[in-house]
Amino acid sequence: MSEPVVKRTLSKRLSRTIMFLAVPLFVLSLGFFYQFTRDLLQKEAVERSHTILSTTVQLVENYLNAIETAAKSNAWMLEEHFNPDSLPALSHRLVRLNRSVLSCSVAAEPDAFPGYGESFSVYSVHDGDSVITSIEPEYEYFQKNWYKKPMQSGRPCWINPFSDFTEGVINHHDAVGSYCIPLRPHGDRIEGVVSVDFSFQMLRKTILATHHPYPSSYYMMLGPAGGYLIHPESSLLFKKTIFTATDSVEHPDIIALGREMTSGKTGTMHVYFDDVHCHVAYMPVMDGGWSIALVCHEDDILADYNHLTIILIIFIIVGMLVIAWITRKVVQRNIRPLNELMKATKKIAEGNYDTKILSTNHKDVVGKLQNALRNMQQALISRQESIRQNDAEIAEESAELERTLPLVEEASKRRKTFIQNVSRQFITPLNVIEGLTRVMRSSITSRRNSDASENKPSDDIGEVRAMMKYHALQLLRTTSMLYDTSDTGTAEKSRYQRTDDVTCNELAHETINYVKEQFSGAVIHFESELPDNLSIKTNRLYLMRTLREMLYNAAKYSDRQHIVLRLTQTDTTVCFIIEDVGPGLPENSKELIFMPFTKVDDLTDGLGLGLPLCKAHMEGLGGTFSYDDSYRQGCRFIAELPKEGNSTSPN
Repeated sequence: MSEPVVKRTLSKRLSRTIMFLAVPLFVLSLGFFYQFTRDLLQKEAVERSHTILSTTVQLVENYLNAIETAAKSNAWMLEEHFNPDSLPALSHRLVRLNRSVLSCSVAAEPDAFPGYGESFSVYSVHDGDSVITSIEPEYEYFQKNWYKKPMQSGRPCWINPFSDFTEGVINHHDAVGSYCIPLRPHGDRIEGVVSVDFSFQMLRKTILATHHPYPSSYYMMLGPAGGYLIHPESSLLFKKTIFTATDSVEHPDIIALGREMTSGKTGTMHVYFDDVHCHVAYMPVMDGGWSIALVCHEDDILADYNHLTIILIIFIIVGMLVIAWITRKVVQRNIRPLNELMKATKKIAEGNYDTKILSTNHKDVVGKLQNALRNMQQALISRQESIRQNDAEIAEESAELERTLPLVEEASKRRKTFIQNVSRQFITPLNVIEGLTRVMRSSITSRRNSDASENKPSDDIGEVRAMMKYHALQLLRTTSMLYDTSDTGTAEKSRYQRTDDVTCNELAHETINYVKEQFSGAVIHFESELPDNLSIKTNRLYLMRTLREMLYNAAKYSDRQHIVLRLTQTDTTVCFIIEDVGPGLPENSKELIFMPFTKVDDLTDGLGLGLPLCKAHMEGLGGTFSYDDSYRQGCRFIAELPKEGNSTSPN
């Protein structure tokens, strides 16, 4: 085919491509952006503002529900202990246990307590981190709304924050809201009122700190009469209402918004605030007569729409580039397929195996050649990938060896230290026993040569026996630790079988007596909240070893005069708490005490196995073992076991 024929064919194809792509693309894009963008942005703004407002309302209701729950959960206690001696403590407790509660007032009806005059009221309030409680001097609280309203209605209710201050202006920093409950301590008759207060300043900060969908958006909250309870302009708070601060002739839309909000409705409106067109979403809050609104400037909502011209220009440029790219691809596809194939094969021959050769559905010679070359390329790529994968695996193995080498060296060092510690633990008692044996032999020989009439036992022999017994127990303890440490594998799964009924108090006494044999001068105090017949299903041997080791460490590293073994319980567990008075543990060693073969001080006796084995035993028995770092007078360790399968032994 001659070159002019090729050009004419290309021109026809290019014209058809431009017509089929450019005309529909521009018509649809212009129609879409001009007809639907504004509506979609406004619809999205409405949905977004409602979603955010619902979240904020939920946040406010959760805050108010916390106040309401605090009042209701303590009202029955106030009714049950409705007397002058108990009310101050109960009021103080209500405020102390609820951080969201600012203050609490408990007031009795007139002459309820004759010894205190006509009126009696108790007031508790948060003062920084403390709570101040006082019996208020007599005043006319009977006329206050927080007292009158629940007394008249006979049911709990919310009180408007400024209903008690009709003659003055409320400072928004001190404004409070109240939830009041009538008290019936002796039946259906109301004998008092409890009023639980919260700070509107704190609620205002909570709301204003929530998410705002647009830069200029803000929240406002109205009371039942339209008064501003929350607003960015603090000068409006508790001083003006939406009706008194607005000219009804110039701004009927704001008046209509106020009526909608004070009537407890949910919806959206377009309102002009300070000559700014705003979109307002509003929603009521619980049953207190309050309503929250989210105000968003229309300019913020349509900011993207106002930049539509720039978007269209960018879209046109991008569209032209796309058309040019498609045209170029079409020309390449129809005129130069063989040339591209030759370029690709040349790059592959030069070593660029990642050069892509696309498959084709053409059945001519060029198509078959292209598919054959593509299959060859895939085989080469697969082989190259296999080589890369092998290289990566070798590199990963080398990195693993480099990473584990320090661990192996550290393990070797710890093993060497462990062997030295074990040697020291065995050599020292054996040397002592050998020396004591010589002393005993000399003492016995001396006794035989002495006067037969003086048949009084030698004090030296008693001391030798005590020292031999002590070091024998030390050897037994060390041997037991080494046995526990080496007992792994199948034995690890079976040795913690919980088949023994262990009486907790009895086991504690037995452990104390055992440790006192090693430390004759030790004073171990025993405290228990458990009944003597309470027993648990566990493994007696490993529980005994854990308690012995805990008491042994307490006697060894403390003053031996203030050791306490305390037994407590919860609904599901039994706790063994051992504490002492002594130097305690250094700050930097608290993370190391449960690592095997690790000691706080290399110069001290021991293998570094006691506490790790205690932790392993307790976890093997289904419990926990922990160090209480809040205890500052020495050391306190806590072993906690489940009560599962617990039983009560017969007396």
